[in-house]
Amino acid sequence: MAIERTLSIIKPDAIKRNLTNAINTAIANSDLHIIAQKRIRMTKEQANIFYDSHKDRPFFDELVDFMISSPVVVQVLEGESAISVYRNLMGDTNPARAADGTIRKIFAKSIGENSVHGSDSAVAARVEIAQFFSDKEIVGCLRQHLE
Repeated sequence: MAIERTLSIIKPDAIKRNLTNAINTAIANSDLHIIAQKRIRMTKEQANIFYDSHKDRPFFDELVDFMISSPVVVQVLEGESAISVYRNLMGDTNPARAADGTIRKIFAKSIGENSVHGSDSAVAARVEIAQFFSDKEIVGCLRQHLE
């Protein structure tokens, strides 16, 4: 299995309910390592860039407004098959269809307020991580495996 990195965002709905520690505990229990983390107030420009792939969808403006409505926590996660491990841990976008024990099943309020984001591919992970973190901000214990 390959050591990978993925971006995680703890979204405004989870931040407002003070769920950062609970979500971080779920991440730690999945054998992923949080190697960078910061709380930010996403700007409209950042949200527009981040969700550019959804710009032609009817929910785009609502999604951008939601993501800039309050702080978020952006994180870089590292571990074996980190992308798929984190996507499985997050669960289905629709919390009603998410598997028991997943972050979205436990914490999400709705499809729109689904508590977390995770990169969906290695390419997306590299682009998304670079949007929020410089190389100097990422201190991975497994970094040598990626070079």
